[in-house]
Amino acid sequence: MTVTPPITWIDNPRASTIEHSQAVADLFPPHIARQTREFHSRIPGYQISPLKSLPRLAAMLGLGGIWVKDESFRLSLSSFKVLGGSYAIYSFVKEALGAESLDIFSDEGMKLVREQLGEMTFAAATDGNHGRGVAWSATRLGFKSVIYVHENTSLPRIRAIESNGARVVVIKGTYDDAVRQVNEDAQRNGWQVISDTSWPGYEDVPRWVMQGYTTMFSEAQEQLAAQGIIKPTHVLVQAGVGSLAAATLGFYSQLFGAGRPKSVVVEPDKAACLYLSAEIGDGEPHSFGGDLDTIMAGLACGDPNPQAWKVLWDTADVFVKCPDYVAAKGMRVYGVPLAGDPFVVSGESGAATLGALTFIMQRPECAPLRESLGLDSRSEVLLINSEGNTDPDEFRKVVWMGRHPVPDAYQQTVEI
Repeated sequence: MTVTPPITWIDNPRASTIEHSQAVADLFPPHIARQTREFHSRIPGYQISPLKSLPRLAAMLGLGGIWVKDESFRLSLSSFKVLGGSYAIYSFVKEALGAESLDIFSDEGMKLVREQLGEMTFAAATDGNHGRGVAWSATRLGFKSVIYVHENTSLPRIRAIESNGARVVVIKGTYDDAVRQVNEDAQRNGWQVISDTSWPGYEDVPRWVMQGYTTMFSEAQEQLAAQGIIKPTHVLVQAGVGSLAAATLGFYSQLFGAGRPKSVVVEPDKAACLYLSAEIGDGEPHSFGGDLDTIMAGLACGDPNPQAWKVLWDTADVFVKCPDYVAAKGMRVYGVPLAGDPFVVSGESGAATLGALTFIMQRPECAPLRESLGLDSRSEVLLINSEGNTDPDEFRKVVWMGRHPVPDAYQQTVEI
């Protein structure tokens, strides 16, 4: 029986030749991170999510530091996604009212919005976390929401969306089918779609979603500065349609230009649309076929976001695809830390990058990748725990019962 290797990678040497990316300039102008941060800070209950250090694990892997932006604490929603959904709804409302600024969460602001816009329904397709964030944001403003999910979405994820005030519609097919269906139904019903992926004629909202994510990194930069670190040397970021990855690399490219951190984009091997696009290498986004059957539900996307792809084509140094057991290992490493390292609750999509990092640093066949990236004892690596325990049943199967174990051929023990 053939066992899928933990890490399959492809270099993007083009990124090192790009000092100024027009795609980055268009999507992430210099003021945007400050603007999104100011908006999010007005949300009732807003707090900066923790940046956790894993020094013992870093030492074991031969790294200078591992820093984890832990989004499992974000607004009690256990995911970063609400940052994008809330900012996109705010930007849509502000534009609809013709307002330059608006305190959308104040009593006066809410009253103005309701008086001017009347009854509105916001809609989205999701694998769970994005829809939950859109539903939460719409409910806080007194609007209705309808969220489309595909047939393999777990019941806990559906219930979490419904608990935030949305009506959930389950459709046959994949996440990409849900994206297409919600757009068709929204046009018939007069709903406003809040999507994290773009298509011709629909680009403003996905841009706002990606811009909303930059709040994470303006926070992280403050937190790193408090530790005497100017910037991470490396960033590993997980990807579905690529919007989070584009926001991550776009933020650092805008801030540091050619001096940005080295970057690795991590995808499931069963939904590797960005890896495939890099492999084809014509500069265009390409769809990944199949049923997208991976435990990394938040990354189970076959169609790249064209806007995000432009940023990644200019800025991502390496694209990696990995099997489910890599994410499962990451969940267990987070959940059973070395003595002295903090405990991190991470779901399947959230743990993909930590799992990938452990294999990159420990497997002999990954030595060329380590060398090309310059991953060594001086490296300060930033990871994003993009979700907490958002699917308790699946979480227990992986962490308690050992589902998706590392195959014997790729198990490795390192002395501390």
